[in-house]
Amino acid sequence: MTGKQIPFSALVWAALACPSPATAQAPSPAPKTWTVAAGAGLALTSGNADTSTVNASYDITYDPHTRNVVKSDGLVIRGTTEDTVSADRLGLNARDELRLNDRAYVFGQNQYLRDRFKRIDYLIAPAGGIGYKLVETSRTKLAVDGGVGGVWEKNPGADVAGSGALTLGEKLAQTLTATTSLTQSFSGLWKTTDVEDALHVFSIGLAAAMSTRTQLKVELLDTYKNKPLLATVQKNDVAVLVEVVYKM
Repeated sequence: MTGKQIPFSALVWAALACPSPATAQAPSPAPKTWTVAAGAGLALTSGNADTSTVNASYDITYDPHTRNVVKSDGLVIRGTTEDTVSADRLGLNARDELRLNDRAYVFGQNQYLRDRFKRIDYLIAPAGGIGYKLVETSRTKLAVDGGVGGVWEKNPGADVAGSGALTLGEKLAQTLTATTSLTQSFSGLWKTTDVEDALHVFSIGLAAAMSTRTQLKVELLDTYKNKPLLATVQKNDVAVLVEVVYKM
């Protein structure tokens, strides 16, 4: 008894429709839960004046791809001119965001600032509020938020002063090319006991990839305190930072 012969063309189509395990598409990698970046920079000048400035930063995001995202970032700047300290600043931020829908979220945050030349021993400002993502695409992310909380500020030779606080924030991340990106942010803090006593921090930066894990970043940081402790203290401080950033 002879079986029915299967045409050769049918065997070819069957092979194409059912690829071997070796040629099957591999599953997509799991999305990252942790995103960590650390940066450091150094500037030295000599001649009429010997100066040195070092800066270091970090940026951490924990995103378990649920409704909750936790973020933290920090920056320290230390500079000397002719062996005399000319810059001494430390800023830290921690933030927890809970997504309400695709665009809106609520948040809780805490800000810490120590700035020797702003005459701020420390400033602590916990707050909570609501935010909204105005733009959320693969290339452009723009969000704004507002909140209420408290602020405690300690100045040299003075007691700690506490007040209620109002906050306003804005953050932009823009991918320019496959290897370059632009970031910009603004944060405002107003004391409810004296709304003229405000602290504004503005930054804008450009980063270019050096390798798959490293970037060269140039950032302008502008810190403005509307009512400094002394009339001799300038309200505005501007720093230009250049650093190498390593992403993990």
